[in-house]
Amino acid sequence: MTSSIYNGTVIHKRFKPKVHFFKYQVFSLLIDLSELDILDKKISFFSYNSFNLISFFDKDHGDRNGTSLADWVKKNLKENKITYENIKIKLLCYPRIFGYVFNPLSVFFVYDNNDNLISILYEVKNTFGEQHTYIFKVENDNLLQHNCEKKFHVSPFIEMNCNYFFRILKPSEKISVIIDQYQSNEKILYASQDGKRTDFTSSELIKSYLKHPLMTFKIISAIHFEAFKLWVKGIKLIKKKLKIKNNITFEN
Repeated sequence: MTSSIYNGTVIHKRFKPKVHFFKYQVFSLLIDLSELDILDKKISFFSYNSFNLISFFDKDHGDRNGTSLADWVKKNLKENKITYENIKIKLLCYPRIFGYVFNPLSVFFVYDNNDNLISILYEVKNTFGEQHTYIFKVENDNLLQHNCEKKFHVSPFIEMNCNYFFRILKPSEKISVIIDQYQSNEKILYASQDGKRTDFTSSELIKSYLKHPLMTFKIISAIHFEAFKLWVKGIKLIKKKLKIKNNITFEN
């Protein structure tokens, strides 16, 4: 199996209008979507589309209606003229823990049959239950850098007129996802997630859980606690203007 577990750190640093910094420890799954049924049968304390200590549900991603994520990815690639036979899709995300998850960012890595990256999909969620996916074609998988306009309300403390600059490592023994957010050519936010790989086995999964018990509940709690601290610092709330459910844009 090629699915993996990554233990690492999430960092957020805000530069304007006031400096604000936090970090926390997490573990993520890098799931080969073709291996989900195998993982469901072989890995203790893990289930696919059913409740367990740790689980993964199709309805947490893509169309969010429980349909095939692989079909959703292929459909969107085809609509944007990215067509290959025998593609492999891996998804970097947090799992459900005791049935709950909130994924601020999930990343789909799409490979051709020679293991070359051909596309990356950045799936961004906010705490209003909304989602936006930015799709990029990969021309050179040794240099994974992407930029685009912000098209989705995430933080109630940041305006929409911003640009994202993504830098990402092709997953191997380490992962690294870095997002710099710019407004009027000034960096206002740095966010990153890194991690070191372990095999996706029952023992390693339990070890990761014990390092980060109730992680997904802590993530959503931390988001609201850090928002409260920003409000206390006097940072102005930005009114949410757009109401969407699940948007997709092709960026190159």
